[in-house]
Formats: sequence, C-alpha cells, structure tokens
Amino acid sequence: MQVVDDFKDYQIIGMSNGQKLEKWGKYYLLRPDPEIIWKSKLDESIVDAKYNRSNSGGGSWNIIKNIPSSWQIKYKNYTFNLKLMNFKHTGLFPEQAYNWNYLDKKIKDSKRDDVKVLNLFAYTGAASVAALGAGASVVHVDSSRGMVDWAKENVKSSNLEDKPIRFLVDDVLKFVKREIRRGNKYDIILMDPPSFGRGASGEVWDIEKDLFDLVTLCKELLSNDAIMFLINSYTTGLSKTVLENILNIVLVKDLGGTIFSDELGIKQENSNIVLPCGIFARWERK
Repeated sequence: MQVVDDFKDYQIIGMSNGQKLEKWGKYYLLRPDPEIIWKSKLDESIVDAKYNRSNSGGGSWNIIKNIPSSWQIKYKNYTFNLKLMNFKHTGLFPEQAYNWNYLDKKIKDSKRDDVKVLNLFAYTGAASVAALGAGASVVHVDSSRGMVDWAKENVKSSNLEDKPIRFLVDDVLKFVKREIRRGNKYDIILMDPPSFGRGASGEVWDIEKDLFDLVTLCKELLSNDAIMFLINSYTTGLSKTVLENILNIVLVKDLGGTIFSDELGIKQENSNIVLPCGIFARWERK
C-alpha cells in the first residue's frame, strides 16, 4: 500500500464503527466510511459538521458549528478549494497526493517542456493542478460543468491560471473518439472513472461494461514517446489486479513497458492504523 503521510492540512484524527473524524485545515468533519468496521473512541465534541446517511439513500450535512460554504487547504505548492457536497464529499481526495507526486516526478524526469497530459473524469482538477505545476500542458475533461468550474478555481488558487490548460465539459467517451479522428496525441493519460455516471447529454457510463473499451480507445491517443497511463478507481469490488489485466492486454502486448498497481491509504494521526482509500494501476514505458 502507498501511504500518504505528508499532507499537513489534512489529518485523520480517529476512526470507529463506520465513521472517520478528519481535520481539513482548521475544520473537523465526521463522515461515514464503510471500510471502518472496528471500534474505538471518537471525540465528537470537536466536530464542526457531520454527514448523516439517509435510510433511503444519500444523506445530508448537519452543520454543528460555524463553518463557511467554501474554504481552502494547501498541499505543497497547491491550493485547493473545499465545499461540503451532497454526497459526503469535499471535492478533494487527499490520498491522491501519492499520484500527484508521482505525476510531478515523471513530468520533471522527462526533461521535456512539451509534455501533454489528458485528464479524463477529471473532477475538481487536483491532478490537472499537479501536472501544470510540473510544467506540462493539460486537457481537462469532465461531464459536469460544476466540477469543471471548480477545477478552474483550483487552478487559479494555485496561481497556475497562466499555464496551458483546456477545460472541456464533455462526455469522456465521445471526446476520446473525436480526439482520435483529429489525430491528437498525449504523453500521459490519467483517468478516474466513476462506477456509474451520466455524460453531458445523458450518456450512461458503467465501469464494468465500458472501462476496457475506453482504455482500448485511449491507446490510440498515446504519443510515440508516451510516458504513463494511470487508472484510478474507488469502485467497490474492483480489484487492482483487474486494472492491471486491462493495461496488460491493451498496452503491454503492443507497446511493452511495465505495470505497477497498489492500494492507496492514509495513516491515522498518532497511530499505526491505516485507512485503505482506493486502488490504482499505471503503465509506464521502460
């Protein structure tokens, strides 16, 4: 497991019985997490907001203390804007700092000033921020206009608005097919596909049915000097070995290279307990 332990503005304070107590900047949130099946003591007196699940699905935030509608936290040179979203999220997944750091390293190690990154299902753009900060140009694609606008905020807050980035509100599959027809190529492709989703015009995405075909199409967008292809996933029941298998079948057979996959995790403060937080697999050229 790749454990993130240097995110000073984010901490897991405690975990117990399906709940995690987190510190985001100066605010304390209590959110559900199905991985936490053990029990311990949590100090709920410090909680600023708690997410309560509904018996009918979804849920809502209970604002206990004064907390703004939006606030910022930092990671290294990046600044991210946070908000309490309807489905328990804040707009940022801190465990992804491992992938941001690796992306930064690969771009800088290439010693190129023309690295092109395609970020699919790009959400609020943390990986796009990391790629821009490392000196790459980025095409950022997500089907939600709200998420793309949020990504623009993060790029601006990180003082990277003058760097080369294109933001597109589009269905990922349709966009990739158009890019193939245009003959566009990318050196790094990132994707963080949801389990299920709908495109800008109501297109339905199902990761079990559609991921393999999407990766197969994306292969045609890789440049001759391609550096990396990264798939990240939070889909319950989807093994990192499955992601490895897809990359092996689609990329390694024809392009060679190596594959690495693992879990991501975050350690609880002052503890040896680690919370698993999703999986990834990446292909790299040798």
